[in-house]
Amino acid sequence: MINLSEVIETNSMIEKENLDVRTITLGISLLGCMSDDLGTTCRKVYDRITTVAKDLVKTGEDIERDYAIPIVNKRISITPAAIIGAPCARNAEDFAEIARTLDKAARETGVNFLGGFSALPVKGMTAAERLLIDSIPQALAETERVCSSVALGSTKVGINMDAVLLMGETVRKASILTADSDSSACAKLVVFCNAPDDNPFMAGAFHGVTEADSVINVGVSGPGVIKHAVESVRGTDFGVLAETIKKTAFKITRLGQLVAKEASERMGIPFGIVDLSLAPTPAIGDSISDILEGMGLERTGAPGTTLALALLNDQVKKGGIMASSYVGGLSGAFIPVSEDQGMIDAVNAGALSIEKLEAMTCICSVGLDMIAIPGDTPATTISGIIADEMAIGMINQKTTAVRIIPVAGKGVGDTAYFGGLLGYAPVMAVSRFSCGDFVRRGGRVPAPVHSFRN
Repeated sequence: MINLSEVIETNSMIEKENLDVRTITLGISLLGCMSDDLGTTCRKVYDRITTVAKDLVKTGEDIERDYAIPIVNKRISITPAAIIGAPCARNAEDFAEIARTLDKAARETGVNFLGGFSALPVKGMTAAERLLIDSIPQALAETERVCSSVALGSTKVGINMDAVLLMGETVRKASILTADSDSSACAKLVVFCNAPDDNPFMAGAFHGVTEADSVINVGVSGPGVIKHAVESVRGTDFGVLAETIKKTAFKITRLGQLVAKEASERMGIPFGIVDLSLAPTPAIGDSISDILEGMGLERTGAPGTTLALALLNDQVKKGGIMASSYVGGLSGAFIPVSEDQGMIDAVNAGALSIEKLEAMTCICSVGLDMIAIPGDTPATTISGIIADEMAIGMINQKTTAVRIIPVAGKGVGDTAYFGGLLGYAPVMAVSRFSCGDFVRRGGRVPAPVHSFRN
């Protein structure tokens, strides 16, 4: 049971330290919508989503009012669209039509984003997956709320380098098609290694085929709360610092567990997981970078940054798993540049480079996230950056991802503006040396030796 002192403490976290539930995400299986006719598929998809999710936004708003807990986003994730469209899609335009249907359903239900315009060519690529990937630039350019993800590898099977090469080209095309909005389509597109089936956060959310017909997943976030806790133990040793972060993460996750159970009961939909990821926003005081600097770093990116992030990530997980029996998704610390004012400041100060960010992704929950790079970056270089990140995930048996934005018409020193929670980002330099001959080799990188655990 939550006692009075915990209620008072939680209210203080909400009012003064930016504590919030970042998202209630309703996962919906669309397997029953599959048909060999495109029109029938789109109609079934729209009807299924708008029926199951009709009360999602209202339920979130009711919980906000009843418990005085901010719930920033209400979202939907669906079965990967490459699976749903396989029987009926004959070309990329057919998949773009499915994306437009998803966007229409998202608007009707009032959700912020809908994730799952996705493909899973982890080991090999089906014809439908290839068509969906070909359609991604058009689909994201023509929709407002649809998010897309593509899984390119895993520890178990290795990395599909044909898909990696294709995604470099896809990111470039998406950039060009939305040049008038600082290539914003790329902010809704992410690639994964070891993609989780129950991630409630965008742009990588999809409803895995192992999931129930529908499920409630909640993502809770509180960088400001952790920052305040870290600052309260300045000058103490690492043991005290770790214990402080762990206890604070426990309290944050308890809030997410409460909201998840309430939403589940009110909607009559099973509770899935709580994702306790620390997800920053551009708001002052809601920054992962500020936490790291609160530990004693002059700037994020200074020597010691990777250790600081490792400690933070591990203690957040330890605190979370004591607060909920069903912790899932990504769960840890995100390090998106454009969504974190402290990260932006570190880049502008010259303390943080893309190479240091890559090193930090060995530790964090996701990977290279919301990073703006020059618009003229070759597609093969983008594929090389993706390949490096996939390798980190494969070897370290963790989820890694890349959401990178080559900003059309802009170069190093310019700033890209995405708006809202997506924030803004300085355009960062990438290596000018080519990896083209390497990434064009094609085929599949074999799974590492430690993948054989049957």
